[in-house]
Amino acid sequence: MKQTVLITGGTSGIGLGLAEAFMAQGAAVAICARSGDALDRFSKNHPEALAIRADVTDAEARKAMLDMVAARFGSLDILVNNAGTFIERDFAAGTDATQDLEQEIALNLTAPIQLTGEVLARWPAMAAIIFVTSGYALVSPRRAPTYGAVKAGLHGFAEGLRRQLAPNGTHVLELLPPLVDTPMNAGVVDKKKMPPAEVAAVTLRALADRRPMALPGQTAMLPTLLRIAPKAIRGMVAET
Repeated sequence: MKQTVLITGGTSGIGLGLAEAFMAQGAAVAICARSGDALDRFSKNHPEALAIRADVTDAEARKAMLDMVAARFGSLDILVNNAGTFIERDFAAGTDATQDLEQEIALNLTAPIQLTGEVLARWPAMAAIIFVTSGYALVSPRRAPTYGAVKAGLHGFAEGLRRQLAPNGTHVLELLPPLVDTPMNAGVVDKKKMPPAEVAAVTLRALADRRPMALPGQTAMLPTLLRIAPKAIRGMVAET
């Protein structure tokens, strides 16, 4: 049976990689983003998909987005909470490091939780819910402590939600990508970046195997290494 997938932040990077991977498997895909130009480019390349202009931090926009999904496809099977932002903040610099903090928390943490609740209220028998967090959910980075905080929060939400939804058969999958070749990481030029298509392939395999986590690339051994040599690994990851 053809599944319907909604991906937030689906016009580039990991979101686009997942959208194309799901479409290659025959799924009906809806994506959302805030940029009209990016949505136009996506629709030109993928006319079979539904592209929605929506700010997931806005409650009315989320409702309108779900209404459009329902009108086009009738139901939703998989939600991918992917939209997010990475902001470096130096609290030791002697300046105010909290500028736009509310927006960062809203996009990276509050909105995925709210959207998940709204989706489950409409479609309680979801096949799967995917949260894109980060290796920084397990080890917070020195250069972006608030990013580590919100991703750790989303990691905790995914873990608890997995327990709640287990009796319903809904698979809750957490994707912890490494450094990925995305527009958000365009300024990183001295480190190896994983292609989004490879991240998507690992994610879909983890989804098919009903694993709790998808761990592409350098994150594959991170949970194990944190158990074996926590101090050394935390120090290394925190400085990346």
